[in-house]
Amino acid sequence: MDPAGGCPHAVNARLLAEGAVAPVVLPGEIEGVAVLGHDALRDFLTHPDVAKGPQHFTALAEGRIPEGWPLRTFAVLPGMMTADGADHRRLRTLVSSAFTARRVEELRPRVESVTAGLLDGLAEAAREGDGVADLRRHYALPLPLGVICELLGVDPAHQGRLHHLSSLIVATDTEPAQAVAANRELVELLGSIAADKAAAPGDDLTSALIAARDEGGDRLSQPELIGTLLLMIVAGHETTLNLVTNAVRALCAHRDQLALVVEGRADWADVVEETLRWDSPVSYFPFRYPTRDLTVDGTLIPRGTPVLAGYSAAGRDTKAHGPDADRFDVTRATTVKHLSLGHGPHYCLGAPLARLEAAIALEALFTRFPDLDLAVPEAELTRHSGFVGNSVRALPVRPGV
Repeated sequence: MDPAGGCPHAVNARLLAEGAVAPVVLPGEIEGVAVLGHDALRDFLTHPDVAKGPQHFTALAEGRIPEGWPLRTFAVLPGMMTADGADHRRLRTLVSSAFTARRVEELRPRVESVTAGLLDGLAEAAREGDGVADLRRHYALPLPLGVICELLGVDPAHQGRLHHLSSLIVATDTEPAQAVAANRELVELLGSIAADKAAAPGDDLTSALIAARDEGGDRLSQPELIGTLLLMIVAGHETTLNLVTNAVRALCAHRDQLALVVEGRADWADVVEETLRWDSPVSYFPFRYPTRDLTVDGTLIPRGTPVLAGYSAAGRDTKAHGPDADRFDVTRATTVKHLSLGHGPHYCLGAPLARLEAAIALEALFTRFPDLDLAVPEAELTRHSGFVGNSVRALPVRPGV
């Protein structure tokens, strides 16, 4: 796996041609596996002999994973991402009520209000930039980051630092010393935020989690509280940031598809789903581990092997999505659902919120700026640092203000 990342689709196509499962070498010469085929990945994500707990990671148990390993947070973060069974259900239940379809729909007016303000900011940035503005920085980032921080009751003053630190954690080319420092600072910052909330509780998710921690019993430990906050903030904005960015890139490159939506022959929810399939915001997500030697699609995966979920590959698997799987088509009729938001017990808790935010953001953007287009050719855009997230670092656009 290339720690510096890059566009995954050409590599995915080559690997898929060889099979649904591929051996990979992770940073630090750690042997792993990527499950790439749609059907194989769907089955793997729900297999009873596959776990998320770090105690199942052989190389970690053998002391071969140093503190500064760039993927270590994905393996050891306390909370629902590394929990199984009853522990996972306990932790997920503590936050799930905030992300039900009904509760998310109640956020629609707030998301629309935030979006309108950000569009004004994007227009102003373009005026100051000779007609060009970075859509990722001025629009795709502050919307989900602002909404998740508001849900958690996090002071807006912390948002910039939280994004900076989380981007270092999800990148796979972060230097070891920098990775250790970023993790330490993020844990300290979240600890400080939690302490402030404990002193002055509010009507927010962080206060509710602190109350669960302080009730005693085994509802939530302090490390699980910090791990849950970290997961909520990172997953609550990084993926939606990539989703909106990738959707805008796709629509600018496929003006015929944008026209279908504008003309009412498709809707913005269709754009969101096709973007999730065609250019998943997450490429290879760490980790799951077989709890016994497991054969997946004819390939043996030894017990304790770290396995990556190849979402970007599964989205273009021709065996599942047809021979034109590499074509962006918002009217695509398919009975096969993409896996880009996960599958099974660890299905993305924030999926309803991500879908709502992305659909509102895209409709508002192209309604306000119908002639918006990229300011540089797609080929000149710099890709994400790492093979976990799948997007570009900046998206210079001409809104046409």
